[in-house]
Amino acid sequence: MKVSARNVFKGTISALTEGAVNAEVVLDLPGGDSLVAVVTLQSVKSLGLAVGKDAIALVKAPWVMLMTDGSDIRLSARNCLNGTVVSVDAGAVNSEVVIELPGGAKVTSVVTREAVAELGLTKGVSATAVIKASHVILGVPA
Repeated sequence: MKVSARNVFKGTISALTEGAVNAEVVLDLPGGDSLVAVVTLQSVKSLGLAVGKDAIALVKAPWVMLMTDGSDIRLSARNCLNGTVVSVDAGAVNSEVVIELPGGAKVTSVVTREAVAELGLTKGVSATAVIKASHVILGVPA
């Protein structure tokens, strides 16, 4: 499968909570990290999502927000993934920042060069990738 999303995570569904319209799906990644996705009940049915099944999570890099020194901040975003910056590739306007999570998964974000400077994002800095659960797209192996 080839996709344009920079973040492709393979994992196993560890929890699935159905609501009236949507479902919350927790995807455990190798290494102990996890992602939460919110998808429609129709998607749960059509994809055959269930606890114990393998799934793939896609997140476009511009949907990944970054923060530093966020230990005293509470957010409504379900995915606040703490890690370490492993690379910063500066472009003319935007920069690509890659954060490695403790379990080894990597999260890529595209943010402005100004944001990189304001947050002091350089290799080795602790940072948090913030991803809304509604920005996580799930798929299953064919």
